Amino acid sequence: MTEYTLSQWLLFFYIYCFFGWVWESTYVSVCQRKLVNRGFLKGPWLPIYGSGAICILVVTIPVRGNIPAMCIVGMVSAAVLEYVTGYVMERLFRVRYWDYTGKFLNINGYICLASVLCWGVMTILVVDVIHVRIEQMVMMLGTQMIDLIVFIATPLFTIDFVTSFIAAMRLRDILISKERIVEELKKLAVKKDELEAALEKAIAGTGDKAKEQIRQELGELYMTVGAMKQKLQIRSPKSIRGLLRRNPTAVSFEYKETFSDLKRSMAEKLDGLRNEVDFSAIKEQTGKWLKR
Repeated sequence: MTEYTLSQWLLFFYIYCFFGWVWESTYVSVCQRKLVNRGFLKGPWLPIYGSGAICILVVTIPVRGNIPAMCIVGMVSAAVLEYVTGYVMERLFRVRYWDYTGKFLNINGYICLASVLCWGVMTILVVDVIHVRIEQMVMMLGTQMIDLIVFIATPLFTIDFVTSFIAAMRLRDILISKERIVEELKKLAVKKDELEAALEKAIAGTGDKAKEQIRQELGELYMTVGAMKQKLQIRSPKSIRGLLRRNPTAVSFEYKETFSDLKRSMAEKLDGLRNEVDFSAIKEQTGKWLKR
């Protein structure tokens, strides 16, 4: 393998990012039966494939010509890269953007036997077949053309990465916020039951002052519930909806129910609690007590 300049390495990275995007988008589009712009980024590139290809090209240098050794070295290094990337992304964003849970011989859902074997096959294809032709094509471009392409592609890629990163962080914050609201609403539902029981006792007795105090507390409770439900019904930003559309198989084990609700209603207003706590029924029922 020829010693490459930084611009050449970057161009190789972008090319393999593009090939990875084509492969993933085609595969997911077929599975979903509709066109899907697959990936963490908006543009036609998937960094995990670009990083994996560069990693394979570098680590196989000492064993070039030895196909079994190349396969093992490339397979292990790319699998480690995929595992570490998946782990870091989930810890950072609280969302797993690819998940092999349930697949045969998976490790924590980040990698599985099939994905590792695919990396092994890709190692041989990339080193001995694909990269040979890509290298020839790139070398034909000349230094100035390569520098120009990289000069244009790098800021586009950087902007795409930064905006997608921000969208993922906003999604994480929304999940955390909505999960807290749901927990608070559940506590309020318990408090509602206690107030209803207290109101029933007050109505049965002669405690007008106690009834008035309970009515006031119920009124404050409904105002709090209304404000919380309003927060749950705020639509997610367009950037987050786009991120979810590009990653239809993304999951969140930490915020499973909240994330599922968000995915189902990303084009509509969120209902928040779904059917866990029916506050409309609560309000109607307690309203009858208030009239008594």
